[in-house]
Amino acid sequence: MKKLFMMIALLVMAVGMQAQTKFHDAEVNEATGPVKSITQDMMGREMTTQFSQDGKMLRQGMTDAVYDAEGYLQSAKFSMGDRGEMTISYKWENGRLKSQTMGMMGNEFTTEFKYNDKGAISEQIMNMGGQEMSMPYTDYKYDDHGNWISRKMSMMGQENVMTRTIEYYE
Repeated sequence: MKKLFMMIALLVMAVGMQAQTKFHDAEVNEATGPVKSITQDMMGREMTTQFSQDGKMLRQGMTDAVYDAEGYLQSAKFSMGDRGEMTISYKWENGRLKSQTMGMMGNEFTTEFKYNDKGAISEQIMNMGGQEMSMPYTDYKYDDHGNWISRKMSMMGQENVMTRTIEYYE
C-alpha cells in the first residue's frame, strides 16, 4: 500500500511540473518564467494581463483559445465590447513568436517580429492592408528574471517609453 501511494505521489508531482510549464502564453506577452501578471503602461494607458500557475493567459474577454500539443497558443478570440470581436492567430518558430495576424471588422493586420541577441523584440513590422510600418525597440531595461520592464519604441517619427511591472509566482 505504501509503495502504491509513493507511485501515485510521484505521478502527481510529474504531472504538476508539466502543468506549470505546459502553456507558453507569457511568451506571447514577451516574458518567461512563472509570471503571475504583467501590468503594462503604453502611452498613458495601463493594461494588466493575469496568468494561471500553469501558464495560461487569463485575459477578460478572451475565448476559443487553441493550443498546439506543446502548449503554444495558436489562436484566440478577444471581445472588443460593442465593436465586435477580434481573432488573433500566432505563428511560432523555434519557441519564439514569429508573427501574429489580427482579424477585426473585416480587416486583417499582420505583425512580424525580429529579435535582438538577448531574445527581446528589436522590431515589429506591421502590414496593414499592404502598407508596412516598422516599429523598432531600443534601450531595454530588465528585471531580475531577465524580462524587460522598460524600452523605447519608435513609431512614425515619435519615440515612446513603454514600462511594465511583472509579478511572479513563488
